Amino acid sequence: MRTVYMDNAATTFPKPEEVYQAVDYFGRNLGGNPGRGSNKATLQAGSILMDCREALADLFNIADSSHIAFTFNITEAINIALKGLLNPGDHVISSSMEHNAVARPLHAMQQCFGIEWTMAPCAGDGSMDPNEVRKAIRPNSKMICVLHASNLTGTIMPIAEIGKIAREHELLLVVDAAQTAGVIPIDVEKQYIDVLTFTGHKGLLGPQGTGGIYVQPGLAIKSLKQGGTGSLSENLEHPTFMPDLLESGTHNTPGIAGLLAGVNYIKQEGIEKIHKHEQRLSRMLMNGLQSIPQVELYGPVDIDRKTAVISFNIKGMDCGELSMSLDHYYGIVSRSGLHCAPLAHQTIGTYETGACRLSLGYFNREEDIELAIRAVDELAVKQL
Repeated sequence: MRTVYMDNAATTFPKPEEVYQAVDYFGRNLGGNPGRGSNKATLQAGSILMDCREALADLFNIADSSHIAFTFNITEAINIALKGLLNPGDHVISSSMEHNAVARPLHAMQQCFGIEWTMAPCAGDGSMDPNEVRKAIRPNSKMICVLHASNLTGTIMPIAEIGKIAREHELLLVVDAAQTAGVIPIDVEKQYIDVLTFTGHKGLLGPQGTGGIYVQPGLAIKSLKQGGTGSLSENLEHPTFMPDLLESGTHNTPGIAGLLAGVNYIKQEGIEKIHKHEQRLSRMLMNGLQSIPQVELYGPVDIDRKTAVISFNIKGMDCGELSMSLDHYYGIVSRSGLHCAPLAHQTIGTYETGACRLSLGYFNREEDIELAIRAVDELAVKQL
């Protein structure tokens, strides 16, 4: 029985062959520590970081690539943004669909740091009316921090419209692009994004342990940690310039080499081509699941309003049992439970039950979708 991987919202698999080759080549042939000395290996490692920053800057329409700092995941990037920009008494607005990567830091800062936090309510399909953000603004509001798309329903948020509201009220817009970077076009200028956080191991097709944060030039942000940067080593004061400000310690250079290969693969294939492929398969899967009477689907029905993420339940069947059955009997890898997004489950009404999630990627094919539809249908019939 072959494995059919449909958990790309957690991490994409497989990666392009170029990604595996880049990681392997660095480990076997380069191996230097970027910014630590002037030997050939160090300079080659530093060049990989520079090339990856440039590739990401081009992908996101970022004018100055030095304002992209690498992190080990998007959770670290989001923590840098929130803890580096907010002060006691500041008010931040998010959505009611946020992942715990946003919700938990904000909750902790609300409890221990004295910030104020408002969740703008979303509809039952996870969608957000930008006016809900506008209504949440207070005199002490400083930031809007919102995810670009939900990892539960795939719902795409109106980032550009929210960005306009942020500009009108001189608020910062911080975007969690975990589910969209590499899959949906992102333009920090057109979408009025002040801080963009992203992960490398999902839509960007890179290895786990990679991610980053873009900080708009001129925006003063505090570093989450301090340490060796390879620059200004004679001073005990931590560097205040980007990217060194937010990059302490040794980079995951093999991972960043793989991330560079992933970004280059996306640019070679074309983000529009990738998005259309995933949309076509999502439409096929949605149509198939909708034809099964016992299936309850969540999120937007319109494929154009969502990423390739489809969450559902079979009436009368535990979502964990459903996920395990898909794996055990059909070789289909899915994700069940609360998906590290309890707020989103509360919003769509599945907090008590959780849901099973199928999330498609560029390397899924029509035969995978056909198998998934047949598998869910057969499992649903057994519940009758």
